[in-house]
Amino acid sequence: MPTKKKTGAKVITLRFDDNSLARDLFGAEDRHLKKLEAKLGLDIHVRGSDVKLKGEPTKVEVGEKILNQLYRLLKNGYPIMGADIEQAIRLISQNGAVDFEQLFTDTIFLPARRSAIVPRTPAQREYLRLIREHDIVFSIGPAGTGKTYLAVAMAVASLHRREFKRIVLTRPAVEAGEKLGFLPGDLQEKANPYLRPVYDALHDMLEVERVQELMQDGTIEVAPLAFMRGRTLQDSFVILDEAQNSSYHQMKMCLTRLGVNSKMVVTGDVTQIDLTEGRRSGMLEAWRILKGTRGMAFHTFTDVDVVRHELVQDITRAYQRSEETHA
Repeated sequence: MPTKKKTGAKVITLRFDDNSLARDLFGAEDRHLKKLEAKLGLDIHVRGSDVKLKGEPTKVEVGEKILNQLYRLLKNGYPIMGADIEQAIRLISQNGAVDFEQLFTDTIFLPARRSAIVPRTPAQREYLRLIREHDIVFSIGPAGTGKTYLAVAMAVASLHRREFKRIVLTRPAVEAGEKLGFLPGDLQEKANPYLRPVYDALHDMLEVERVQELMQDGTIEVAPLAFMRGRTLQDSFVILDEAQNSSYHQMKMCLTRLGVNSKMVVTGDVTQIDLTEGRRSGMLEAWRILKGTRGMAFHTFTDVDVVRHELVQDITRAYQRSEETHA
């Protein structure tokens, strides 16, 4: 007995002319298509490099737009990840006119990587623009929005273009007065666990041996915030990460280290302040005091910009609702 067609269902077939790129678009074992199928409630069938979409007309149109735009990006040499499918659905749900090609073409090219680093949301693209055009940029947002990763990518690319002579990456070690003393090694080794995310970003952009060489000759410096006191950072791209855990005085000290031909990016998540009760967050105070100052930019990410596992966005929203309820 023939299957009965769903009332009002729309059916279209997309044909992609490059089999290799089509495989990248579909994902391993058609994983990307399965994700699109589940998120939009479509029936998707693949035959070679052809894809048939069936379902509610508006959802089919969304699926068609996503696949066609992502395929054009692949043809232009831009990488596509599984998270891009989820991100594309979220962005189109907010703005049906969003152009992924325009979004993704603002890339960061790094010689050591096989692919470019691209902004995955309009907010990430705006963040890169602000970093290019301002000497000091503050960025607040939840985990997974690319605040630190994109800043490190910009720093490494700027170093490669010889716009700066060195990169300085720093973070506050919140527990320095209590638990660090029980860890083995000198102060630098004690602080390394707090700086691990910065090292991870560097190693994703440069070969491990190259990172070690650049750190040994002082071209890249990774240090706790306390090491910045009394210094003048010239010809440097400075990144202060986890700035929500800096004190009022630490933030003031760090900002006033900036020397000639230098740039500073300050990142933090104000929902994860680990300072002891009664201590003010230097980042929040700086945001209040300095917003509107010429040459400085202030940028906010939201949970829509999370590009980690899809559950991270749900977790962020759930905690936010809970904290608002119990504030």
